[in-house]
Amino acid sequence: MRKVLVTGATGTVGRLVAAQLGDTGVEVRPFSRAGGDLSDPGSLPLDGVESAFLVWPFATADGARAVIDAIARRARRVVYLSSAAVRDHEREIERLIEESGVEWTFLRPHAFAANALRWAAQVRSGVVRGSYGRAAMPVVDERDIAAVAVRALLDDGHHGAVHELTGPESITQADQVRIISEIMKFPVRWEEVPAHHTREELLARGWPPQAVDGVLRAQADLVAHPAPLTATVEEVTKTPPRTFATWVAEHAAEFGAVPKPETMSAARIHEYGGEIRHDRIPTPRPGPGEVLIEVAATSFNPSEVGLRAGLLRDVLHVELPWTLGSDVSGTVVETGRGVTDLAPGDRVFGLVGGVAAAYAAVPASVLARAPQSVPLAHAAAVPVAGLTAWQAVHEHARVTRGQRVLINGAGGGVGMFAVQLAKLAGATVFATASPRSAAAVKRYGADEVIDYTTTPLPGGMDVLLNLAALPAKDAAALAGLGRTVVTIATPIEGGTHFVARNDPAQLAELAALIDRGELDVEIAESLPLTELGKVHRRAEEGDTRGKIILLPA
Repeated sequence: MRKVLVTGATGTVGRLVAAQLGDTGVEVRPFSRAGGDLSDPGSLPLDGVESAFLVWPFATADGARAVIDAIARRARRVVYLSSAAVRDHEREIERLIEESGVEWTFLRPHAFAANALRWAAQVRSGVVRGSYGRAAMPVVDERDIAAVAVRALLDDGHHGAVHELTGPESITQADQVRIISEIMKFPVRWEEVPAHHTREELLARGWPPQAVDGVLRAQADLVAHPAPLTATVEEVTKTPPRTFATWVAEHAAEFGAVPKPETMSAARIHEYGGEIRHDRIPTPRPGPGEVLIEVAATSFNPSEVGLRAGLLRDVLHVELPWTLGSDVSGTVVETGRGVTDLAPGDRVFGLVGGVAAAYAAVPASVLARAPQSVPLAHAAAVPVAGLTAWQAVHEHARVTRGQRVLINGAGGGVGMFAVQLAKLAGATVFATASPRSAAAVKRYGADEVIDYTTTPLPGGMDVLLNLAALPAKDAAALAGLGRTVVTIATPIEGGTHFVARNDPAQLAELAALIDRGELDVEIAESLPLTELGKVHRRAEEGDTRGKIILLPA
């Protein structure tokens, strides 16, 4: 009986190669990461093997020579799954196989149909967001790739062949989404976003920068130069290649609505002064006038350290146990009765309590549509800090063109927005910051950054905005530095002390500024929500800066 080694035997193509070979009566020697280390030639089951299907899952060709040499000593034929892009490491592996002395065939498929599954969650929300929607791709069904591989492994006449594999039609990304919508009989639309947004999203998911940039370059090129179709699948298998619509219909269950989990994780406090616990609690359902958000992120605000400690119990009346989090960004997944302005798939952000969880049911009226030009998770940095800065600059200080404004404590989250908004209003901005925050504050547009640890603060200001918690004596020293004094932290005699209110209209203004490129959102750290307790402890030690966003698991 013929024996064939199949590496990557649990992967997208390898599992299909193994299954189709099994149907022919061949003895398959499956090999996957679960069964050994591909970079260790000694772990390969090569006894009696006649042919090998090689998938190299690494981003470099390091270690490939030893593996290929080991296969060549036992097998007489190798079929290698390369790609139409023929990246540097793939080209090197092809060269090594050619030099090994075996019969060889290279498969260079274009975009896998299975790549569309990366959109599954967005499909369920009703909107798929990405860049280069007009990029046309000759999408190929992975079963057709496997069928060509099987013929090359078993049949003569493929030695030295480079099989470029495509489907029967070239389809843009936007049209792929349209086809999915038609097959699923569910409204789904493509929404174009800037390439830098997609890049940040992919990097946040752990993609290597080189891979991200390569994908985006290829997509941009496909807008102007669609890849030509080939007849290779039908020539080799004697069967026409499957259409993308056929593939979608056969994978409909993988795109279909997934019921929301009955329970979810939430970061909660059970007693003042206690530790943050990550509890399993029932997933909420939206009531009348509410929407259910799948939370992309929340963010850390120093005031929650005081809330947890019980210092704000007379100001913020919460019922324990209490879910932390006041900033939220996410995607609407369900609407309650009476909600007409928002629909599933809408990206939103807002200031609302109790959102440090995987899902949150919140009044639709407190939300605004999230900016499109930044990753959705980054929008969670905006509500509390952005609204506080907006109201300080525009409502309480009424900053106007030509004024001199001193912003004390500009290195924090509120400072990031306050400096930029004061500059947009036409002010000359003096900002205090520690040495580690000085460069960031300068990027925000401050005309002069003052190291408050070594330099006295200037007087004669039109406006003083105090964003820092201070001892009483230091607060008193600030009182005479500006004709108008506004503070969000320690009260200052003669000044206006306020706590920001939620205002979705102002959030919409902030989103518009962000999308026009007039307001930057810088994220100091992006952490799992499970790290919230550590962030609180760091804040108590004065070891946090800028905006920290927290992502539910």
